Amino acid sequence: MKRPSDLGTLLELRQRQRDDALKALAEARRERQQGEQQLHQLHAYTREAEARWTERARAGVSPTLLATHLHFMARLEHATHVQQQTLAQQAQRIARCEAQLLEAERALATLRQLQMRRVQQWQQHQARLEQKANDELALQQHRRQPHPTS
Repeated sequence: MKRPSDLGTLLELRQRQRDDALKALAEARRERQQGEQQLHQLHAYTREAEARWTERARAGVSPTLLATHLHFMARLEHATHVQQQTLAQQAQRIARCEAQLLEAERALATLRQLQMRRVQQWQQHQARLEQKANDELALQQHRRQPHPTS
């Protein structure tokens, strides 16, 4: 039996793929966190704008100012909706990245197991060869010793 071939290059490739998947997942999670912060800021800004409008409206406002405010609030609502869609897309990206990471880790673990199994098989084969050589040596020594005849 030949010494098992080294799977080092393939292992390095699988490790790089796993590391790349980890980086992609970290980036996706970072982007989601930023998106959540932006959505939070939009909600806070909407509440502030509504509070300011409520104070201003008590003093009476012109129809033009009311229309401007309604248009502004519609734009804020649209921006909030777009940000929510973006967060949903980011959640899907995170799910894909997690699946890719899981697959990369599985492939790496499988390759490591294969290498370990090959090494173990080779070591067992070497141990059998050594045992066989020892047995042969012992048999030769036994044959060389004089045996008393009865």
